[in-house]
Amino acid sequence: MTINLTGRTAVITGGNRGLGEAMAKALAEAGASIALVARDTARLKQARDAIAQQGGTAEIFTADVTQEKDVAAITDAIQQRFGNPQILINSAGINIRKNLVDFSLDEFRSVIDASLIATFLMCRAFVPGMKSTGYGRILNMSSIMSHVSIAGRSAYSSAKAALLGLTRALALELAADGVTVNGISPGPIGTDMNLSLMTNPEVNAQFLANLPVGRWGKVEEIGALACYLCSEPAGFITGTDILIDGGWTAR
Repeated sequence: MTINLTGRTAVITGGNRGLGEAMAKALAEAGASIALVARDTARLKQARDAIAQQGGTAEIFTADVTQEKDVAAITDAIQQRFGNPQILINSAGINIRKNLVDFSLDEFRSVIDASLIATFLMCRAFVPGMKSTGYGRILNMSSIMSHVSIAGRSAYSSAKAALLGLTRALALELAADGVTVNGISPGPIGTDMNLSLMTNPEVNAQFLANLPVGRWGKVEEIGALACYLCSEPAGFITGTDILIDGGWTAR
């Protein structure tokens, strides 16, 4: 199946690196116009230029999407540039790895805010425009850590599990409006965030031992899944979470 997203606009938070950038490139290749949102302007420019080099259209919008005023500002700017976007991918997030008793409140809260609060603010901002056009696709990037966990991931697992609850509730709220809401829960994917794990022979061997497919996932595989979920043929898929984890959680 060839996915054609020509005429669609996708807003992607965390679109300047990792999975966010991979999805931005994939959607741009399928014809969508891309609004890249993140805090790091320099990395945003790099991602925009990479999309332009492959023949796509992308604009950058610098913002901290955990802040209500920043989200309001980029909502206006994006709507002025593109009109009402039909696609929203909430890919921004952070992960602090430490035991629960070692967290400060600000650290724990920052992980929750980056995944859950940012997604709430972005959905609240862009859902009305989707409803007005009768078409929308929202993807919330969760993690296998919302289904299973390991030591040192208390904040991250909490944030991602809560994000799935938001995804299901919002899907039901929007089911009659032509707007679907789904989660994607990646397993170990070869991103910059995981580079320290991949280059540590002992840790890497532990991860591979838990992966039935015997390898780390590719960012392009996440991009391909996102393209399908954002397409018209995926209109009957809503309120669910898709694990893309090499069989990790099937054990």
